[in-house]
Amino acid sequence: MTVARLQGKVALVTGAGRAGGLGEAICLRLTTEGAAVLVTDIAASKENLPADRTGSMDEIERVVERIVRHGGQAAGAALDVRDEAQVIAAVAAAVTHFGGLDIVVNNAGVGYLMEPIVEMPLDRWQTVLGVNLTGAFLCSKHGAQQMIAQGRGGRIINIASVAAKSGSLHLAAYAASKHGLIGLTRSAAIELGAHGITVNAVCPNHVTTQLGSVQNAYRAKQRGQTVDEYLAEMRGRIPLGRVGLAEDTAKACAFLCSSEASYVTGEAMNVSGGQEVH
Repeated sequence: MTVARLQGKVALVTGAGRAGGLGEAICLRLTTEGAAVLVTDIAASKENLPADRTGSMDEIERVVERIVRHGGQAAGAALDVRDEAQVIAAVAAAVTHFGGLDIVVNNAGVGYLMEPIVEMPLDRWQTVLGVNLTGAFLCSKHGAQQMIAQGRGGRIINIASVAAKSGSLHLAAYAASKHGLIGLTRSAAIELGAHGITVNAVCPNHVTTQLGSVQNAYRAKQRGQTVDEYLAEMRGRIPLGRVGLAEDTAKACAFLCSSEASYVTGEAMNVSGGQEVH
């Protein structure tokens, strides 16, 4: 039985509308441990963010329904993290639904725009940086303002990647955004510590979510392999012998949100089965 380490806490999780995604797993874990969660995703197809790569309002509601069926507290909201007005509204929605805000998990991310640097259009670069980095800044900014006003501290968790610490072929925008996210994490930790707010990043290796499957297909084609052959090769590079699961990242988030991690801030925690060791 899971210990309710987060009883009475309120969380806002971005990019959480896709079934089987990291965001859904994080929401399920936090609610299992007692938190109430505002489940958010972009809920609309936009340039470089097609409907089959983003969470719709119907999908957000299905995540909420799953949480409620398991006895948790959740509500859903549309949120384009690049839009400051929508971020402000999402923070207000968390307060309206649940009475406050204690946890922000910046999970929204674009990892499927994979192209060589010399071929990548500027608008695609800007989409990746806008969602992965600017979105995390805006949610951290307004989430922290609410936490400071409440005067009881809080937690901000940024979902980075092993690509935050190493370069990655045809993923320059993604790697740049995730490297930047570590810088944001460390700087915010310094600024917000005086308010009892910890800021940490979680750095998973590859997780085969729906979006992860796009990367699998791309990498396999690059190598002239089947997807199964590519995944077998990947497992061979991981000391623990398997690719990551969404639940691995969710467990790390729950720990960092708990009182057990009250003296941990400014860290970029690898959750990579030993693949990333620095």
